[in-house]
Amino acid sequence: MKKTALFPGSFDPYTKGHHDIVLRGLNIFDEVIISIGHNTTKKNRYFDIDLMVGKIQSIYTGMPNVKVVIYNELTSSLAKNHQARYLLRGLRNTTDFEYENTISQMNRYLNEELETVFLITSPEYAAISSTIIREVHRYGGNVDKFLPYKV
Repeated sequence: MKKTALFPGSFDPYTKGHHDIVLRGLNIFDEVIISIGHNTTKKNRYFDIDLMVGKIQSIYTGMPNVKVVIYNELTSSLAKNHQARYLLRGLRNTTDFEYENTISQMNRYLNEELETVFLITSPEYAAISSTIIREVHRYGGNVDKFLPYKV
């Protein structure tokens, strides 16, 4: 049976830290679906969602085991629709764990077959945060070092 994992997030923007999690996830799973969700707690995206899809897809050209989808539904429902039994998540620190653990428990409640797999962020990417990247970019700072593509 094919092991498919969803890697859900708003990815606003998609960083080298996210990319690292996908590459490491491919050592565990047969397929990783990068799932860009509409986060109701984040009113407006900074980077256009279609731009982000294109940038992410360009990174994985020639890798048919990595897909990118946009979704506007419960992550647990998306997993069922794609026959994904795993969620892939990266953890930078204990604050991430507290937040991700709560989401993991709810996803498990909504879909009993869904397991969340946490990977600890590689040390060189632990300080990268999409929120900080947006702020630096908004005020004209160079963020190229933190992204696996050019903006």
